[in-house]
Amino acid sequence: MTDQFYVPTIAALRAFVAVAQHRHFGTAAKSLGISQPTLSQALAGLEAGLERSLVERSTRRVFLTEDGERLLPAAERVVDSVTEFTSVAAGSSGSLSGTVRLGLIPTIAPYVLPGVLAGLADQLPSLRLRVVEDQTARLLDALRSGAVDVAMLALPTDASGIVEIPMYQEDFVLALPAGHPLSGRRRVSPEVLADLPLLLLDEGHCLRDQALEVCQLAGVRPDVGPTRAASLATAVQCVAGGLGVTLIPRTAVAVEAERGPLTTAEFAGGAARPGRRIGLVARASSPRLTEFREFAAAITETVAASGAVRVLSPR
Repeated sequence: MTDQFYVPTIAALRAFVAVAQHRHFGTAAKSLGISQPTLSQALAGLEAGLERSLVERSTRRVFLTEDGERLLPAAERVVDSVTEFTSVAAGSSGSLSGTVRLGLIPTIAPYVLPGVLAGLADQLPSLRLRVVEDQTARLLDALRSGAVDVAMLALPTDASGIVEIPMYQEDFVLALPAGHPLSGRRRVSPEVLADLPLLLLDEGHCLRDQALEVCQLAGVRPDVGPTRAASLATAVQCVAGGLGVTLIPRTAVAVEAERGPLTTAEFAGGAARPGRRIGLVARASSPRLTEFREFAAAITETVAASGAVRVLSPR
């Protein structure tokens, strides 16, 4: 090691974080608004100063070395702090702007994202949004590693080091094939699930676990057949084809009903009807938590305009 203490530049750290996030030099350079040679030079300077290889380069993709994986979280905290510092210096602290990488689970993204993107364009015109769709466990890993800034997930996550910002509550409805005897009913007991062929999503989808929890709370063992779906859209198409029934969040009803002969029934129970709580989650160490609360409020306002959800207190 060199005797002189090395202090990396912010530009070098930004280059490292961008490459780590995108795993592609060209895409990383474009995200920073610089040329690829400039980015490569900044990263090479960082590696030379640290006397450690951070990135393993190949012709097809980019990998982080062991040192790169170890140092990435610290680099992300520095870059986040500098972003916060410049916002405060500009007098814009608390006003959401710049780039936010938003993760969403597959049972949220297709149903709320179109309205959210349109609404945020009006409410937060200085915001640049990037979207990542994935299952809950992988989004939490991406959040911890800094690959995403925030994620919309079903609460609670029970994850350490994570701040949860409640947004809204939505009911589950029972998706049925056309002509089913329960179609259009408004006070169906969850106990009927004991006598219906219930279609579930694959392992890893939180909606699968939530559907099974509804059955458990109702004290029934569902008739789960061999059919499973990798997406909610596939499950709904199976329902429309007469292969069974499934639970879908209310925000999905309008979209899925347009795809085929689908009918629904609502569960009894008033405010205690089966459903899920959705919130925005972020790293507890993020310096942008104030901005993310504003972000959550903006998204909630857009989703609530559909009338399909009940707004929760953000605490």
